[in-house]
Amino acid sequence: MTSLKQLSEREERLTGGHRLCAGCGASIIVRQILLATDYPVAVSCATGCLEVSTTLYPYTAWKTPFIHNAFENSAVTISGAEAMFRAQKRIGNIPEDAKVKFIAFGGDGGTYDIGIQSLSGAMERGHDMLYVCYNNEAYMNTGIQRSSATPRGAATTTSPAGTVIPGKKEYPKDLTEVMAGHHLPYVAQASPGYYNDLIKKVEKAMEIEGPKFLNTISPCPRGWRHPANAAIKVGKLAVDCCFWPLYEVIDDDYELTGQSKKIADGKRDKIPVADYLKTQGRFKHLFAPKNEELLENIQKEVDKRWERLIKLSQL
Repeated sequence: MTSLKQLSEREERLTGGHRLCAGCGASIIVRQILLATDYPVAVSCATGCLEVSTTLYPYTAWKTPFIHNAFENSAVTISGAEAMFRAQKRIGNIPEDAKVKFIAFGGDGGTYDIGIQSLSGAMERGHDMLYVCYNNEAYMNTGIQRSSATPRGAATTTSPAGTVIPGKKEYPKDLTEVMAGHHLPYVAQASPGYYNDLIKKVEKAMEIEGPKFLNTISPCPRGWRHPANAAIKVGKLAVDCCFWPLYEVIDDDYELTGQSKKIADGKRDKIPVADYLKTQGRFKHLFAPKNEELLENIQKEVDKRWERLIKLSQL
């Protein structure tokens, strides 16, 4: 893995001065990913927080070729660019040994929901590309509406916590497992809180030919209701309670990584999910009287998914 000193000496390919909120997980994730490779990269980005805040006409924060896409088609757009690159090699317009890496970014709205058909199609066709979901667990750009990535119990503008419902009533879709079901050469889950794990996974993905998928939790101070300077801490807690395990699936073989592997091996303690939830205002109602059962059910669901993942990683 590239050392921290080496990373610090590389050129930033996402500049400062963009309009993302202070403490936004998305910009941290993008910086880490782009620092993790020396290859030239071409980027597509779905409409969402990341796109609207980094490309305010006539300015751009990207020092890479960048394509803005509609909400639903970041994956298919970059797959078309990758196909064009291969075609230009075949007809001799680009040297056969030229290397360019193709990366698509999308939030959970543009990945879990609106863009899942585009993503699934690009992955099934086998394009040599990396799709990155920065998962802030709601439609943050348009007013903090719930998505299928929103955790159970989270208060959003379309699942408000009150006397009728205690926040979102459903558990989040496990999209990482959906993508693993496509039998891709590489699928992984990461958190910007553990940058070394995330960067190692990107480095690995860049050397694997074919379609790759990376799902990264993306703390959002505005929607999650935590202080701007707490994003990295919250990103670590999500892993430490096993709400967001770190793992990778290489050719259908599961392996826990980083802090999650240490927890599974008994080298680190698994903390209660409540320790993670209480750092965020979107869950504050769960700690009011009469919501003890809901908190217990959330813990049970996290435990169930964690135990399943341990079993899969031991096959």
